[in-house]
Amino acid sequence: MNIHEYQAKEILRQYGVAVPGGEVAFTADEAEKIAREMGGDVFVVKAQIHAGGRGKGGGVKLAKSPEEVRELADKMLGMNLVTHQTGPEGKEVQKVLIAAGVDIARELYLGIVLDRSTSKLVIMASTEGGVEIEKVAEETPEKIHKEYIEPGFGIQPFQARRIAFKLGLEGKQVRSATKFIMALYKAFVGSDASLAEINPLVVTGDGEVLALDAKMGFDDNALYRQKAIAEMRDVSEEDPLEVKASEFHLNYIKLDGNVGCMVNGAGLAMATMDIIKLAGGMPANFLDVGGGANVETVRNGFEIILSDPNVKAVLVNIFGGIVRCDRVARGIMEAAKSIDLTVPLVVRLEGTNAVEARKLLAESGMNFEVAESLEDAANKVVNLIA
Repeated sequence: MNIHEYQAKEILRQYGVAVPGGEVAFTADEAEKIAREMGGDVFVVKAQIHAGGRGKGGGVKLAKSPEEVRELADKMLGMNLVTHQTGPEGKEVQKVLIAAGVDIARELYLGIVLDRSTSKLVIMASTEGGVEIEKVAEETPEKIHKEYIEPGFGIQPFQARRIAFKLGLEGKQVRSATKFIMALYKAFVGSDASLAEINPLVVTGDGEVLALDAKMGFDDNALYRQKAIAEMRDVSEEDPLEVKASEFHLNYIKLDGNVGCMVNGAGLAMATMDIIKLAGGMPANFLDVGGGANVETVRNGFEIILSDPNVKAVLVNIFGGIVRCDRVARGIMEAAKSIDLTVPLVVRLEGTNAVEARKLLAESGMNFEVAESLEDAANKVVNLIA
C-alpha cells in the first residue's frame, strides 16, 4: 500500500526523523490559512498524488506570501497532473501540502528497501539528490552507495556514519545525518514498510539534515497490525478495478494488453503472461485467484477482467493441486452461466483429474476453447483476437 507524502512525513516524525513543518489543505482557503499561521517568507505548495516527478509536471511551486499560496493552491487543486509515473492519463490533484521554505545547501538521496537477492534490508544513498534514482543507477551507478543491514543485529551507528562520510558530509552534518539514518531505519522496521525513499534529503545552511520529500510503501500482509497506517489508504489514487478486486480478496493488477488472464498462483500467473507475450499477445492483467478456484472466486474474477474494455479474450490457466481440476471445471461452467461472457474464452487445466476436467468442458456445450497445454492455450487465445 502506498500513501501520500504528507502522511509519510507524519509517520517519520513519530519516529524522530527530522521533517520540515507543513500541513495538508483541501481548499485554497485552507492553504492560505495554513501559510498565515505558519509564518515566514517562503512557502512550498506541493500536489499530493501517488506518483513521483511532481515538480517537473508543475505540481511543486514556491510562494512568497500567503496570498500567493492561495493562488497557487487554487490552480493546483483539481488539475490533472501528468508525470513520468502517472502515464499520459495523469492524476487529479485533490489535496496540497503547504510546507515552510528551507535553506538548502545540498540535495542528497536516501532510501531503504529489501534486497531479495540477499534477504537483507539495504540502505542506498547518493549525492545525486532530486534526480530519479533509476536514472542515476543506469548512468552513474558508482554514485550509489549501499549499506546492507544484518537482520539479527539491525543497523549499527558505524554504518550510519559510514553512509554520511560517503555522502561527503562532515562535522555537525555527520552527527545530524547519523541520527536521521538511525531514525529512518527504525521507522521502516516499526511501520512494516516495503520502501522508504527520501528524495531529496537536504542539508541546510546550518548543517541540519531534513527529509524535504518522503515516499513510503507498506507490506499489505502486515497491515493487520498497522491499523493507523491502513486507515491512510486513499482508494481514489488506485485503479478502480484493483480496488474492487481487493474487496473480493483477489490479487489483481491492470496492464496495457488485451488478453485477460485468470490464474491460480503468482508464479504461474507470471509464466502465463510470459507465454502470452511469446505467442505474440499482450496480457491485460495479472489476476491470481489463489489456491481454491471455486465458483465465487471465478465469477468475481470474470467480473473484474471483463470490466476492462480493452479485454478481447480471456485465458483461464488453473493448476489443480489443492483443488481438483474437475471441480474447477464445474466452477468455471457455473460462473460462466451467471455472467455475460461477450469475449472468447480459452481454458487450460492441469493437475489432479485434468483429463476428466477437459472432458467436462468439451462436452458442456458452452462456448469454450479447451487447451491441452499452456503453449496451446496461449496460441489459441492470441489467434482468437487476431
